[in-house]
Amino acid sequence: MNSIIVVPGPTMSPAAQIRLAPGQTLRFGREPLRRTHTGAGLRDTGVRHTGGGSGPHTLHVPHAGVSRSAGEITATATYWSLSNFSRSATYVVENPEGAGEHIKIAPGRLDAPVPFEFARLVLPAGSELLTLDVWAPRHDYADRDAPGEPDGEPTVLPFPLDRSSRYFLVLTALCEPRLRGEPHAPLPTVEQVVERLKPSWPAANRAAVQWNIDYLAVKLRLKPGPDTADTGPRLVGKKETLVSLALRFDLVRETDLAALPAAPTGSAR
Repeated sequence: MNSIIVVPGPTMSPAAQIRLAPGQTLRFGREPLRRTHTGAGLRDTGVRHTGGGSGPHTLHVPHAGVSRSAGEITATATYWSLSNFSRSATYVVENPEGAGEHIKIAPGRLDAPVPFEFARLVLPAGSELLTLDVWAPRHDYADRDAPGEPDGEPTVLPFPLDRSSRYFLVLTALCEPRLRGEPHAPLPTVEQVVERLKPSWPAANRAAVQWNIDYLAVKLRLKPGPDTADTGPRLVGKKETLVSLALRFDLVRETDLAALPAAPTGSAR
């Protein structure tokens, strides 16, 4: 499984998602030349790569306000780091699901670790702000219910899920009918999930909910992703597979239903 998925912003090329395995890099900029950093500082090698073969991936950002070699993303097993090659621009990495959480990457900073599972990299470009998204679906979480050994390594969950995330809220809403005592209940449609979550997530819409379902399929390793040649099961089959997996392995429990907004009066429970 790839550890990092980069989703380019509008006008950037390539436009398709870029998937990085641990140790791979993505260089981005107006002319993303191959750039290395040594103890003596940064230097351009003058060699351009397309991302194929053994060379690093590159992302072209066609804006005069972006440095020719603007920066580099490096994937690790469970997170990613960012190097800022600009001499003057500070980059900001936002957590779109957080309450304004962000980190600043100063000019010249190398290999700054990014802790967010979902992140939006913001590049100042003249009077504009350009963005691209980075997903880290392999974020791991220790099993908080396992006592473990005081001096040992924590147990890593086989299906690491952030229970405070929107994707988990969507998964909980999908599982709700069967968790409420109807093991063979039909799954809610995407539109029904939108309406169910609207009170606590006013911006919810069909596209956002479907995006979270697609992301869950990637995170739980049910399919490689919507941009690959193997598109995987259709949406209905994908939901059924997700819910079956979640309930079989207790990824979502009845106690998790408390995080859902109160059901409208008179609605089926």
